Amino acid sequence: MLSQTPRPALVLGFAGLIPFWFAATCVWLAPAPWNVHALQIQVLYAATILSFLGAVHWGLAVANYGGAPATPDNPAPAMTWSRLGWSVVPPLVAWIAVCMNAVPALITFILAFAALYAGDRSAVRAGHAPVWYLPLRRALTVLVIAALAVSLARVLLGTGLLGGTADGG
Repeated sequence: MLSQTPRPALVLGFAGLIPFWFAATCVWLAPAPWNVHALQIQVLYAATILSFLGAVHWGLAVANYGGAPATPDNPAPAMTWSRLGWSVVPPLVAWIAVCMNAVPALITFILAFAALYAGDRSAVRAGHAPVWYLPLRRALTVLVIAALAVSLARVLLGTGLLGGTADGG
């Protein structure tokens, strides 16, 4: 339930949707070449947010969230290879995606945000993230994927965007 989400996380999380949806709207409504620029902005913002979400997991591990109590022999028990390794996957995927043409980039981001939500579910179930985090991530993930899908639909239609090509490049 979003009612359990701390207000700052709720407000800032939903405010973070504004660039996704503003760009998606401009991809459809702005004239060329502004619509192409809007698509580029959306792809770069998706990369930024995907990287940020990976960093959330890094921060939870560093803060020892859900980890065993620290001991002199193990001062950071939550900082495991799997937790820190998972946290660096989203920025690597984002980096690769920004090197792609529009269609594969948007598809990659859609799949990456869905996969990251699945990872967030696993983290919450394992006690590695707060329970309130999952409903927030669910709502935001659905809306992010929808905004990216709106832009993908426009690119696939092609008319007046990216020189009329469906491949985005």
